[in-house]
Amino acid sequence: MSGPGVQAIIPTYAEAITPSDTASNAFSYIYVGGTGNVVVVTEDGQTVTFTSVSSGQYIWLRTSKVTTATTATNLVGLR
Repeated sequence: MSGPGVQAIIPTYAEAITPSDTASNAFSYIYVGGTGNVVVVTEDGQTVTFTSVSSGQYIWLRTSKVTTATTATNLVGLR
């Protein structure tokens, strides 16, 4: 049995992320393909660094940017 709103959290769009300090990278989730740090700017404008994110992990946070300070690789944005 699934809970209410489960369909709302399943992404319907995905694209490879090229980190940028200026371009929009608005996503609801980020898949990390290669271990490293992921630096994002949230929808609210906060800069947050996720350190030592392992490959195969997801970051569940609405972002407006994935910055060039990001060292993780093979990132995929989902929304």
